[in-house]
Amino acid sequence: MQNPDGDALPVPTGATGLDYLLRGGYARSRAHLIEGRPGSGKTTLAMQFLLDGARRGERCLYITLSESRRELQNVAARHGWSLDGIEIVELVPPELSLDPRQQQSLIHASDLELGETVHLAMAEIERAKPDRLVFDSLSEIRLLSQGSLRYRRQVHALRSFLLIQNTTAVLLDDLTAEVDDLNLHSLSHAVIRMEHLAPLYGAERRRLRVIKMRGTAFRGGFHDYVIRRGGLTIYPRLVAADHPSTFPEAQVGSGNVALDALIGGGLDRGTSTMLIGPSGVGKSTVAAAYVTAALERGERALMLAFDETTSVLMRRCRGLGMDLAPHVASGRLRIEQIDPAEISPGEMAARVQDAVEREDAGIVVIDSLTGYHNAMPEERFLLLQMHEILTYLNQQGVVTLLILAQHGMVGPMKAAVDLTYLSDTILLFRTFEAAGELRRAISVAKKRTGPHESTIRELRIDTRGIAVGEPLRRFRGIMTGVPTFDGEADTLLPDRDADA
Repeated sequence: MQNPDGDALPVPTGATGLDYLLRGGYARSRAHLIEGRPGSGKTTLAMQFLLDGARRGERCLYITLSESRRELQNVAARHGWSLDGIEIVELVPPELSLDPRQQQSLIHASDLELGETVHLAMAEIERAKPDRLVFDSLSEIRLLSQGSLRYRRQVHALRSFLLIQNTTAVLLDDLTAEVDDLNLHSLSHAVIRMEHLAPLYGAERRRLRVIKMRGTAFRGGFHDYVIRRGGLTIYPRLVAADHPSTFPEAQVGSGNVALDALIGGGLDRGTSTMLIGPSGVGKSTVAAAYVTAALERGERALMLAFDETTSVLMRRCRGLGMDLAPHVASGRLRIEQIDPAEISPGEMAARVQDAVEREDAGIVVIDSLTGYHNAMPEERFLLLQMHEILTYLNQQGVVTLLILAQHGMVGPMKAAVDLTYLSDTILLFRTFEAAGELRRAISVAKKRTGPHESTIRELRIDTRGIAVGEPLRRFRGIMTGVPTFDGEADTLLPDRDADA
């Protein structure tokens, strides 16, 4: 099969994310090396490659020196797969096979020399003439060779034979050697390294890297992946430059005239807004107001909740006059309750990208960056990843709301992460004391895309929703973290619930 330019079309890998990284898939009629420690998912990825071929009506062959047919069938069954259409040939010692009722013919290799084992594998390939081949694994050849020179010769002979057979091959290696053997890298058309990491807290993390792919401008670097029932899912690292887009300029409102006036008419599409302040000051509520207004205009939205459960979030909003349940039921609002200890940065970015590109979400809320950062202290490049996410969302014309909780209730405020330089608009929230009550204040510290008020206004949140008062002219100390109000109590917002 060839493309219009006359080049052979790539062979799909069976994993959409890997196809994206390899610019379409494996090179046709070439040998590819997948290496990784035991448990990294090599066998699963290899099976997906053969299953994809079987669905396309291609001849598929799995030659195994390390696992029995029954073990491979068990792996497939756990993923809900059937290996029908895939021929399995075992080259294992008879004492390792405990099932005398093998349906597949068993070729004993316990007393064979290395050369005989490789020749048997070649004979099976020549007999089956597969379009796709998996050889599992080269570590067994390494053990039999007992020397790097002999090992290289045998692997080179196998590779040359595969080229003659015009089969697209995947060779597995479990890296059981004490040092990485670069001989395999030089002999393989492509090299993919799979890694299995254990953080200090939370679930294990898996990532892969395409080390080499001849003749292809592959997408390098580390990319997260997960293994769940149904197979291995790869999350390519989000690169904003790969997703250019155009959109009409417009402002979106919150449904509150005074709040929109404070911000200069509303938030601009394709910008990010940070809501920053101590806990309990109204950041999430203001973000929910923008989401509710967008939903009522017929738009779609995504909310990533790190600090609240979905039920608590919806109950809190309902108590403030913003019922999100109908929008969730209609599919216009997608609320993702995130457990930061169980999700990788790549998967989170993929969820955002899916909501924008597949569901056409026009507003995205991340609540909050503080919880995400605190639960993932080992993610050294979190700021770089957030930079890519925000740039991507801005390019798609999405209104992004980032909630950042600062440490402390009074006095100087600090935050675990500083993304203010990335945000186009910054809403600053504070609490202050007046007339024996704890009250809230809101101001706009920055807006890149237009004018805004420089005043500090009172923010009232009650069962009727949000109310924004007149400028607090006799208000001082907001930037020091110890705000003080010297005005009269009758200039503050009344209690609307009490009046009702």
